[in-house]
Amino acid sequence: MLILIFSSSRLAINVGQVVSMSASSATPYDRSTLLTGLTIGVFLTLSAPKLLRLLNLQPSENPRIKSHGKIAPEKDIRIGMEGLIGNTPLVKIKSLSEATGCEILAKAEFLNPGNSPKDRVALSIILEAEKNGLLRPSHSLHHRPTDNTDDHNAVSSHLRADNDSLEPITSGKVEDPDTIYEGTVGSTGISLAILARARGYRAHICMPDDQSPEKSNLLRALGAHVEQVRPASIVDKSQFVNRAYSRAEEHSADESRDSRGFFADQFENEANWCAHYDTTGPEIYSQSGGVVDAFVAGAGTGGTLSGCVKYLKPLLPDMKVFLADPPGSGLFNKVNYGVMFDEKEREGRRRRHQVDTVVEGIGINRITNNFRRGEEYVDKAIRVTDEEAVAMSRYLVEHDGLFLGSSSAVNCVAAVRAARELGEESGKVVVTILCDPGNRHLGKFWSDEYLKDYGIDVDDLDWSDLGFLDQK
Repeated sequence: MLILIFSSSRLAINVGQVVSMSASSATPYDRSTLLTGLTIGVFLTLSAPKLLRLLNLQPSENPRIKSHGKIAPEKDIRIGMEGLIGNTPLVKIKSLSEATGCEILAKAEFLNPGNSPKDRVALSIILEAEKNGLLRPSHSLHHRPTDNTDDHNAVSSHLRADNDSLEPITSGKVEDPDTIYEGTVGSTGISLAILARARGYRAHICMPDDQSPEKSNLLRALGAHVEQVRPASIVDKSQFVNRAYSRAEEHSADESRDSRGFFADQFENEANWCAHYDTTGPEIYSQSGGVVDAFVAGAGTGGTLSGCVKYLKPLLPDMKVFLADPPGSGLFNKVNYGVMFDEKEREGRRRRHQVDTVVEGIGINRITNNFRRGEEYVDKAIRVTDEEAVAMSRYLVEHDGLFLGSSSAVNCVAAVRAARELGEESGKVVVTILCDPGNRHLGKFWSDEYLKDYGIDVDDLDWSDLGFLDQK
C-alpha cells in the first residue's frame, strides 16, 4: 500500500509540477506542489480498486481463497481416550443412495477410537461399575491431578468422581489392580482393553478361537490377557461368556489378592443399551435433522439396536425398524415367525459351533436382555447371505472407497432392501450402522483364500452393480 501511495504521489507530483510551473514559474517541488501531489496520490490509491472493478480490469479472485476475518479462539480439548468416544459422523453412502432413490445414511461408528460402537458400551459399563463400587479406578494413583480444571469435561468428571477417596501409592504403581473380565468375539474386548489401560485396570478377554487373528493380536498388543476357547453352546461351562464369568468369580474369591474381578456381562448388562439410548440415538436424531424413515441394524448383544430404537421410535412413530441377520442366527425367525430357530440348526447342517456364517459380531441364537429391551419395536428381520455380505463389502470399496467389516456389510445389504420396501417414493431416509472397519477382518472376511475354503469363490461374485442382491 505504501509503495502504491508513493508511486501515485510521485506521478501526481510530476503532474502538479508541470501545472504549477506553467502557471506561475514556481520553483520545482515547492511546498504546495508536494502537498497537491500527495493528496492526488492518496486519492488515486484509494479509488483505484473501484475504478478497476468498474472497468472490469481487476483480476478475478481465486474462488478457493476466502476471507474468514479474525477467528475467535474457542477451547476444544478432549480429555483422555474417553473424550474421543462418540459424536461420530452420519455419512451419506452415495452409491447406495443413487441406486435406491433413497438417502441411505450410515453412522460411522468405526471412527470411534476403538473402531466400533463397543467403545460407548465399554465406557458405560465401566462408569456404572465404578459408580456402584464394583470397580475402583486406579489410574489417578499413577499421577494425581493437582487441580480440578479438567473436571468440567462431562466424561472426565464422571470418571474422577471417586478419586478423592483413594489413597495414593508412593511407588507410583498399582501392584494388583482390579481386572475386567469379558466374553466377546472381539470388538467389546478391544474397547474394554483400551479403556482398562486408560483407567489403570487389567483386562482378561475370553473369546472363541475361530475369530479373525487380527482381533486377538490387537488385544494382546493392548495389554489384555487373551484366553481363547473352542466355540460352544451357551449351556456349556467352557463357552466363552461363561468362562469369563467363572474367571471373574475365581478372582474375587481369591483372598490372597487385594483386588476385584469384575464381569462386564455385555449381553445382559443394561449399561449396554443405555449407552446407545443416551448417545447414539440422540446423535442420529440430531444429525439427520429429525428425519428417519427406517432404521436398520444387526444384533449381537442387541444393545445398539435396542438403545437407538428406544430413543428414536417415540420421536418418530412412523419409522420402520429392520433387523439385519446373517445365516445361522435365530433372530430372523424369532422376529418374523415368533420361533427362535434357524434351518441350519438342524442336525448335520451345522458347520460351526456358534453362528453358521463367515460374518462376525452379529447374529445369535438366544434372546439377550439387551435385545429384549428393543424387540417390540422391530418390524421385520432381513436375512443376508454370506455371499451378499462379501459382495457388498467389495462393492462399497469399488464405488465409495469404504473399507468395511462383515457386520457393516450385512447392515448395508439390509439397508438397500429396506429402502426398496419403503416403496417408489424417492427421498426416504434410511439410517444404518457402520460398526467395523475392514482391517479387523483381513484374515477371514477379506481373505479370498479363506473364503474359498469356506465355500465362497470371490471370483464368481459380480459387484459391478447391486445385481447380486437380486439373485435367488
